[in-house]
Amino acid sequence: MINELCTANYAGGYTFTICGNANRKGRGCGTGIYPITPQTEVVETVAILFDQGKMEKGRIFHVESEHSAMGACIGVSIEGARAFTATSANGALYMAENIVNASLFRLPIVMQIVNRTLGPEWNIWAEQGDSLMFRDWGWIQIYCENNQELVDHIIMAFYISENHKVLFPSMLCVDAFILSHTMMPVMLPTQEEADEYLPLLDLPHRLTHEKPFTIGGLALPRVTASHRNDMEKEIYNVFDVYKEAQDRFEKLFGRRPGDPAIGHYHDDAEIILIVSSTVSSTVRNVVDSLRKKGIKVGMVKIKMFRPFPTKQLIQLVGNAEKIAVIDRNFALGAPNKIGGIFAQDVIASLWYAGNHKFVQNYIVGIGGMDVTPNIIEDIVDDVAKRKHPEASIWKGL
Repeated sequence: MINELCTANYAGGYTFTICGNANRKGRGCGTGIYPITPQTEVVETVAILFDQGKMEKGRIFHVESEHSAMGACIGVSIEGARAFTATSANGALYMAENIVNASLFRLPIVMQIVNRTLGPEWNIWAEQGDSLMFRDWGWIQIYCENNQELVDHIIMAFYISENHKVLFPSMLCVDAFILSHTMMPVMLPTQEEADEYLPLLDLPHRLTHEKPFTIGGLALPRVTASHRNDMEKEIYNVFDVYKEAQDRFEKLFGRRPGDPAIGHYHDDAEIILIVSSTVSSTVRNVVDSLRKKGIKVGMVKIKMFRPFPTKQLIQLVGNAEKIAVIDRNFALGAPNKIGGIFAQDVIASLWYAGNHKFVQNYIVGIGGMDVTPNIIEDIVDDVAKRKHPEASIWKGL
């Protein structure tokens, strides 16, 4: 691996390029690109590296919209080539029809979403609503804490998505500016390492001249229902293939990427804070500080949101008396006024398992507001004093 100081945008663009080029002995690769703040540098990096000859058997489609960018990726992928792109916020809204199509066509496209607040009013700072609006449409979703996690999981995403047990697209999510424009030391894989890690893409339903077929035509109700049922059964194969990807990664690179859900001081915790993305770094530091004061608080980071790691979550929260789910997102009009999307799935997971724990939801960082250690400490104090959970509580306003 190459040790470099770089932003998540550069790291994503570089990793996409070498992973695409790793399929040069197969059908090659391709991407549709269109700029939007704060994602633009991702596709700029791909274009620059392409011009430098880093993509030997590939094609870049400079399109007129995000909708067309994903449309180009669909065309590339159905032809059996490796496809990838990136977008953000309102760009994802414009791309929405084809984002859903990519999953329903079972195409292993990989996309970086730089999480940004949807507008108007226009706001370019971090919030998770843009990726979470696709939570129910068959995209694997991974929320990255730092730039290294992004790089590692782009490589793994191609391996997982292209596996014949899976064949679902993957979405790698990073917080706007906090990661996209922040430089940090990152170990970037070399082209030789990407070649060794990734098998050549073999898409079983590739469109060929010898066996032409129609995709996206009219389907009768029973056909659609059967298709959705197959997707529901097969998306949970992601967990087993994820372990394969971890094993393969560890063997090649000498370190093991974390599980879909990761605990920290969780074994004996009386209070568990459940978090995702960059807020995890702040919460981890607060947990470490409070532990030194004798406060039994722990943390569980949900890295993979789809498919949701229910079994692992239940194991990690263990015997904790109280759980605080910290969400950088909000769903208006949710049942019981529990607006945090991660909180909704945590509660559903625990209750379905018969584990009726005390779960309090906190909304933080909306519109890109800072999530400081003081806010996290205030959440710990608040949940410790509560006798009963209530509707989502907003912090940091």
